[in-house]
Amino acid sequence: MSAKIYDYTKICESVLLIDPKIRFAGVINERGRLVAGGMRENVEPLESEKDDEMIFMELALRVKMRKEFDKQLGPVNFAMASRERALAISVLINEDILYVVSEPDSDYGVLPKKILKIIHA
Repeated sequence: MSAKIYDYTKICESVLLIDPKIRFAGVINERGRLVAGGMRENVEPLESEKDDEMIFMELALRVKMRKEFDKQLGPVNFAMASRERALAISVLINEDILYVVSEPDSDYGVLPKKILKIIHA
């Protein structure tokens, strides 16, 4: 079975339109490299570019590790981390990861559902 082909740039642009509190929407490949999307215009990054690289690599590793339990628990729909300064959501798209970072007070009950709706449209 072949994987569905996604327009990553369009997905990232659509995600940024969901809510002005979304700071970042990007697709990270399995090696932890940003392949599409990025920071919303006129938003100050919370971390340096070097930190971004580390965050992306750690995210790719974490996603690979989660797959170990797919047989027992089923595949992960999304993962979310609520931090003091940001809300981070990751969603698997084929072998790549849509990574979305929003303001910490974003509606974490609604945001993941809206993101999944865009991906599965």
